[in-house]
Amino acid sequence: MDFNLSEEYQMIKEAARDFAQYELKPEVIQRDEEQKFSAELVGKMGDLGFMGMMVSEKYGGAGLDALSYALALEEIASIDASAAVIMSANNSLVCFGLEKYGTEEQKQKYLLPLASGKKLGAFALSEPEAGSDATSQHTTAVDKGEYYLLNGTKNWITNGGTASTYIVIAQTDVSKGHHGINAFIVEKGMEGFEIGPKENKLGIRSSDTHSLMFTDVKVPKENRLGEDGFGFKFAMETLDGGRIGIAAQALGIAKGAYDLARLYSKERKTFGKPICEHQAIAFKLADMATEIEAARLLVYKAAWLKDQGLSYGNASAVAKLFASEVAMKTTVEAVQIHGGYGYVKEYHVERLMRDAKITQIYEGTSEIQKIVISRDLLKH
Repeated sequence: MDFNLSEEYQMIKEAARDFAQYELKPEVIQRDEEQKFSAELVGKMGDLGFMGMMVSEKYGGAGLDALSYALALEEIASIDASAAVIMSANNSLVCFGLEKYGTEEQKQKYLLPLASGKKLGAFALSEPEAGSDATSQHTTAVDKGEYYLLNGTKNWITNGGTASTYIVIAQTDVSKGHHGINAFIVEKGMEGFEIGPKENKLGIRSSDTHSLMFTDVKVPKENRLGEDGFGFKFAMETLDGGRIGIAAQALGIAKGAYDLARLYSKERKTFGKPICEHQAIAFKLADMATEIEAARLLVYKAAWLKDQGLSYGNASAVAKLFASEVAMKTTVEAVQIHGGYGYVKEYHVERLMRDAKITQIYEGTSEIQKIVISRDLLKH
C-alpha cells in the first residue's frame, strides 16, 4: 500500500495551495465581514479547472478523479471555506449527477457551462420540515403531460442566489413513497421561481445561502433527471459523494487552523521562551496533528474507493463524521493557543472556528452520519 502522492497529485495540490494563498487569502477577512460573494474568484477557479474537476474534458471539466478533488478542496478550505463550499456544491452536488445521469441534451445545455465555471449550480433537497431526509419531500411536481407543475419551498441552498441551474428534488406521487420522488433541472428566471433573502450566517459568510420558492413553475418534461421515480436514489448517491467534499472541507479547515496555531506558538513568547516549548501547548499541537492525519487518511480512503468504482457510501459518512469533529476541535484549540489574539479577526482562527461548525451540519448532521454508518454495520 503506497501512501505517497504521485507527481500529478502533488501538482494539483500545489496549484490549489498557490491559488488559495495568492488569490483567496488577501481579502478573505473582508469578504467574510461583508458577506461578499466574489464572481471574479469563482471565475478564476473555473479557469483552473476547479469547478468541474471530475467532469470529463468532453463536457468542459478537468477530467480528474475524486482524490484530486479532495486534495484541491483541502488546500482551498484551509484558507477560505466559503470558496470551498461554492466549489464543492458545484462539483459534488450538481456536475456529478448531471454527467452520470443526464441526457446528452442536458449535458450540452447545462453541464458544459457549469463544469467550466462559466455558470454555477445548486442542489435543492432541504426543506423547512425535511433536512437531508429525501423521503419527506413536501415540494411537489405534478405531471401535466408536457411539463411538471412544481410547487414548494427549499431551505439552506448553497449558491442559492448566484446559481443559474438548480437540481430540485420533489415528490411526484405520494402513494409510491420514495419511488415517487424525482429530480428536476430548474433554471433561474422560470416563471413562478423566486429566491428568498440571503441568510445571515455564523460562518461561510461569503458563500450565499437562500431559500427557494416555487409557485406553479412549469418544468419541461425533458428537464427530469433519470427515469420516473429515480429521484430518491439520485439524491442518496449525490449525498454520498457530497460527503467526501464536506469531509475534505473540514480537513482543510482543521489544517488551516493547525498551521496558524503552530506558527503562532513558535513566535509568541512567555516566561522567556516560545509557548510551543511549554508542554501544555506542545501536547495540544501533537493531538491536533494526530487527529488531522487520521482525518486525512479517512478522506483520502473514501475518495480512493470512489475512484476504484467500489462502494464508498459508508466510508464517506465515516470521513465526514470524523473530519468535521476534528475541524471543530482543532479550530477551538487554535483559538485557545492564540489566546486573546485568537478572538480577533486579523488572526483568521476565529473565522475558521465559525466555518468549522457548518461541516458538522450540512450534508447531514453528525447524528445522521452515525445512522448511515450503523445501518451499514448492522446489515451484515
